[in-house]
Amino acid sequence: MTERTEPLAAGCAVVLVGTRLTEPVLPASALRLLRAAGAVFLAGDLPEETWLPLGVRPLPEDTDRLLDAAGVVPVVLIAADEAEPTAARLVKAGARVLRVIDPPGTRLLDAVAVMDRLRSPGGCPWDAEQTHQSLRQYLVEETYELLDAIEQGDRTAIREELGDVLLQVLFHARVAAEDEHDPFTVDEVAEGLVAKLVGRHPHVFADDAAVRDAATQEHRWEQLKQVEKQRESCVDGVALGQPAVALAAKLVQRASRAGLPADLLPASVGEADLGAALFHLAATAKLAGQDPEDELRAVANAFAANVRAAETAARRSGVDPAGMTAADWRRFWPR
Repeated sequence: MTERTEPLAAGCAVVLVGTRLTEPVLPASALRLLRAAGAVFLAGDLPEETWLPLGVRPLPEDTDRLLDAAGVVPVVLIAADEAEPTAARLVKAGARVLRVIDPPGTRLLDAVAVMDRLRSPGGCPWDAEQTHQSLRQYLVEETYELLDAIEQGDRTAIREELGDVLLQVLFHARVAAEDEHDPFTVDEVAEGLVAKLVGRHPHVFADDAAVRDAATQEHRWEQLKQVEKQRESCVDGVALGQPAVALAAKLVQRASRAGLPADLLPASVGEADLGAALFHLAATAKLAGQDPEDELRAVANAFAANVRAAETAARRSGVDPAGMTAADWRRFWPR
């Protein structure tokens, strides 16, 4: 095959169709060009049965003929990928490239398709066996790994861990779609989320003068949520199985938003009231705008780092960390 180096006619183009949806999508910018084209050919990476009935010509075996035609009349090649051999050759020779501009979130369709493949016959045996119950531990683990990445400020890790948390959402939605009694799909999950976000932001999507700033928005959010879910108590819906410090903070947040005065919160009155004292500390922190769970975790992480540092210093001095005395710990403890 002879390599052509001369530029093609200005009207020649490669049109890349979008292939993420069930049906291929042509870029709107290509419509006028397709109408004016002297010849429209189909690249080898798209199915002929879909396109040939529409008047698209099959690609000639001798692509030099295509290049020759491109020098006389506007020629369009419809392809799925710019790397397809004929498409790549046309682009190298100077053809315009028109492509579908994907809106934000389009790659989520790829993620859904991969999840569907994994759970379908011929997919992954392990993925196919999972249930909502068996996946619970991974949801918790991935959430904590994301929290760690955020705390460390590691943006590469944050991006990766967000993907792992998203996987859990897609996994659970795919499992739910297979339920024989009450199935729902990932689209219904997204639909419910959109309805919730729109419904709880009337100051954005409607005319709600009740919201003036972030503080009134939080109060309005709780009001709308309580009406929407028909809750009888402001603390209904709080996950009681979450860590105790976080639970105390969440309960206080909900109650305070409902107008509960601070003097009604549990308070320590003696040395034996450890639980009340911990609750009081968590409540005080939350009311002051701090997150007691994060504050406690930061101290715990710092403590763990000091323990490791002392053990490392001991090893360097020839002392076995497993046999350190109280004096040894004090000797090697970071100053």
